Amino acid sequence: MKRRPFAAALIAALALAVSPALAELALDGSVVSGSSETVRAPYGGVVEEILVREGDLIALGDPVASLVTTRVYAPQDGAVASVFAQPGDSAEGIIARYGALLYIEPTNRYIVQASTEKAYNSDATKYVHIGERVYLSCTKDGTHRGTARITKVETADESGVTKYTLEVTGGEFYIGETVGAFRSPDYDSSTRIGRGTVGQAEPVAVSGEGSVLKLHVAPGDAVERGQLLLETVTGALDGLYAGDSTIVSDLSGVVASVDAKSGAPVEKNASLITVYPFDKLQIEAKVNVLDLYAVHEGDAVEIEFDLDPDSMRRYEGTVDSISYVSSGEEGQIYYNAYISFEADEHVRLGMPAIVYLNEPADEAADTENGEE
Repeated sequence: MKRRPFAAALIAALALAVSPALAELALDGSVVSGSSETVRAPYGGVVEEILVREGDLIALGDPVASLVTTRVYAPQDGAVASVFAQPGDSAEGIIARYGALLYIEPTNRYIVQASTEKAYNSDATKYVHIGERVYLSCTKDGTHRGTARITKVETADESGVTKYTLEVTGGEFYIGETVGAFRSPDYDSSTRIGRGTVGQAEPVAVSGEGSVLKLHVAPGDAVERGQLLLETVTGALDGLYAGDSTIVSDLSGVVASVDAKSGAPVEKNASLITVYPFDKLQIEAKVNVLDLYAVHEGDAVEIEFDLDPDSMRRYEGTVDSISYVSSGEEGQIYYNAYISFEADEHVRLGMPAIVYLNEPADEAADTENGEE
């Protein structure tokens, strides 16, 4: 069997140093992976970014990809009154039970249901417009005053009366109080566009679709219009959910392949990357048919990597199996032996190695005499 010059010299020196009964047999090999595993998408969606490349070394918990989520924002200012959804929940299931994923109490807590029935008798005051700013005054004594805007206008009835809704934007009123609505801040009666009753603004229901991935608010939180409330994803999470849209590796090893692309949709459980786990790395060594007698499953061996000319690293290993199928190489017959060992960050796939194990002294002498 062929050996590199430095390895042959090293073997000869070791043969003189060992006891008369034993000598070392050296096998040429390389680092291979005994198996591969996949990191899968925990939910369906669109791949936002792949964060690793083929050949990268990754550790447990390292980010490997991010998926696009559906983000739900606050429709208006207010305070979070209640949150019924939790991460992992089906949005549709929560909405069917509670009517919404969460509710927001509006900052403007009063509304007025009004009509033009008591408006000043003029063409101008009989027509109201959505979005108009108006001024309110209680009809009892005028001590309660404030501002409002028209948020809804219905079609006029047969008598020409128009119903509309006001959102109170300033001032303090009593629930059930009757107020007049004016276009003028001095409450001139000629600008009165109607009258209505003060009521409590309904909490705003916030909905979504798919599964709830992450909540960004809690009950009691003050929120502004446009603020992020929660994120959802497509498909069911089955109670197993990620903390956010970044998917992390659940094993350590070497990225064998990247199986998803940025911008492409993936289904739940689709493979994002394939990994050669560190604990599955092996040495695949060539055993000459003439040396088979000296190699056995379960043998303890030493593995040497010529990583540093001044310091050759050695690792302990064990022969796991020996192939029963041979291969030919330069007129010789070889069998593959697979050796397990504990790899570290210095070990890379395909790296050449020399495997040392003991053989009987008389057979070792035959080897030194050229009978390879």
